[in-house]
Amino acid sequence: MAITTGGATGTPVAPPAPATQPAAPATAESGASRRGATGPRREAAWRRRDRRWGYVFVAPQLVGMAVFVLLPFAASLVLAFASWNGLTALEWVGFDNFAAQLQDELLLKSIVNTLLIALITVPVGLGLAVVVAVALERLRTRTLYLILFFAPVVTSTVAVAMIWQQLFRADGVLSTAIASVFGVAPPDWLNDPSLALLAVCIVSIWSSLGLNVIIFLAGLQNISPSVIEAARIDGAGAWRLFRSIRLPLLSPIVFFSSIVAFISSLQTFDTVFVLTANAGPDNATRTIVYHIYDLGFGRFEFGPSSAASVILLLLTLVITAIQFGAQKKFVHYEDDAA
Repeated sequence: MAITTGGATGTPVAPPAPATQPAAPATAESGASRRGATGPRREAAWRRRDRRWGYVFVAPQLVGMAVFVLLPFAASLVLAFASWNGLTALEWVGFDNFAAQLQDELLLKSIVNTLLIALITVPVGLGLAVVVAVALERLRTRTLYLILFFAPVVTSTVAVAMIWQQLFRADGVLSTAIASVFGVAPPDWLNDPSLALLAVCIVSIWSSLGLNVIIFLAGLQNISPSVIEAARIDGAGAWRLFRSIRLPLLSPIVFFSSIVAFISSLQTFDTVFVLTANAGPDNATRTIVYHIYDLGFGRFEFGPSSAASVILLLLTLVITAIQFGAQKKFVHYEDDAA
């Protein structure tokens, strides 16, 4: 190693310190690596925070469902196998409540009335809604008509039933018009056992028409215009276009609406309760739900009332299963045609 000397004295001089190595410049790759290291952690933190807020917003709904749906459902299942009037001690009776209900003529009549309401209101209501939706599809001023049709949906069922109660009177507008047109005695809808159930069906169809029209109109507008145009080029007229193109492509919505309407018909109560007091003459409009209400809160027989509720649940499941089994024969999807 060479040692230099400086000055006259010859004092050895330490070699100069090596220059400090400059810091490596921050390259794009190193910056990306740092961002890549923090990005996933930050994203995971955001996801944890969103998940916590999601739980907070969903919690009231879950609590409400547990208190007002699951807890009453579990209580009904327990009471269906017990005898209890709300004041005495709970006494287990096994399947006696179910055996007694299946032999009760009022339950059998309420099941027949409920099925009649469903079989009349569902096909008539959905068919009328499809016709109205097709008629409104090409109207530019359909917003006004949609408001008019939808008004009964947002109107209280009690108010609707009270208005129709006046129309169905023997001296009401509807009965008077029928008498003047057909030259017959004005019908007393709500006091005639043969007409009371029909009156309930008319009110139910009128009340649900607006919602079904909105749903079918949205379904018609979602049909691909290319499919409609191709059918027109092939010479399809308006009726052929509706029967072979629009209605088959509308069948999934018809299927969905039929399930909702059928379940809603099986739960008919408020219209019967207000329109025909005490379920009409000779229990002509007694439905299953009214039967459950009458047993539970009219006679305080909560055990038989809960057993009837379980029977209604099983009936609803059977009918829904039949609908799902039959939908393979009449429901068509646009992807299937492709």
